[in-house]
Amino acid sequence: MKPSRPYSDPYLAGVGLGLVLLVAIVATGHGLGASGAFATTAAGIVAALDAPAAAASPLWSRYLGGGGPWNDWLLVELLGVVLGGFLSAAFAGRLRREIERGPHVAGSTRLLAAAGGGIVMGAGAVLARGCTSGQALTGGALLSVGSWAFMIGAFGSAFVVAPFLKRQWK
Repeated sequence: MKPSRPYSDPYLAGVGLGLVLLVAIVATGHGLGASGAFATTAAGIVAALDAPAAAASPLWSRYLGGGGPWNDWLLVELLGVVLGGFLSAAFAGRLRREIERGPHVAGSTRLLAAAGGGIVMGAGAVLARGCTSGQALTGGALLSVGSWAFMIGAFGSAFVVAPFLKRQWK
């Protein structure tokens, strides 16, 4: 197995991400974010199951316009994120089938913690009306007060919790 290359410079990656956000806003009129793709897919499944009462409700109907639920720019963005992540790992020599975990953490515990964190983040995205990337990147770039409050809360919480979690990786 060939050795993995070092990670990208975080400042250079940040500038690159900012340029991707700028191109997305100029080209599509939308910023970056992922949670809307899941809502669009859920609305499409409801419509495909022929549940007209549910599909006609205000909760789902806003996702069903514009040529169908899967004709949405967010789905293309999400597919690009998956493909880009796969290609990036492949080019950097980091494409492996393994569970990243500390030496004292079982693989099943790590997977349960990751799933639990994902569920909490998903619930937070629903309550905040946007995912982490949408809030921090797009909302932050647009100087949204709510997005900046979110970022301060997210980074502040990470700063407090990180020392406790760091012990699990040693």
